[in-house]
Amino acid sequence: MRALMITVGTLIFAAGFVAGGRLQPPVGAQGFTVVECGASSASQVRTTLYFGLARPKGSVTELEWQIFLRDEVTRRFPDGLTVWEAEGQWRTPAGSIDHEHSKVLLLVHPETTAARQSVMAVIEAYRKTFEQQSVLWENARVCVAA
Repeated sequence: MRALMITVGTLIFAAGFVAGGRLQPPVGAQGFTVVECGASSASQVRTTLYFGLARPKGSVTELEWQIFLRDEVTRRFPDGLTVWEAEGQWRTPAGSIDHEHSKVLLLVHPETTAARQSVMAVIEAYRKTFEQQSVLWENARVCVAA
């Protein structure tokens, strides 16, 4: 009886494992989940960038941020953007928790090589201008109403 229960349990586990693998959503190019937008909307990319404001000697001022936004971001993404303030937190290599004032930039744009290059140019300009090690960058496909 015990051997039968083990066999049945193993079969149920195997069936669940196989079914679970088949139920995964399809993945498109560049690791995006395929988004099916309706007839009245279009597929776009939502890019969110997180800019830390601390730098080796002081911090990025609001005026410096506004100039950067105008000169580097708006000229590349003139159709619109959203910015808000945030507080970042992470664990340092030494194990302590560190905090930093940040700006979050949200862009919605077509999935094109030109747009991706513009995002990369914004990141590189920020890193160079404000002595940053990195800029957190995330992308997701979204639907935009037409």
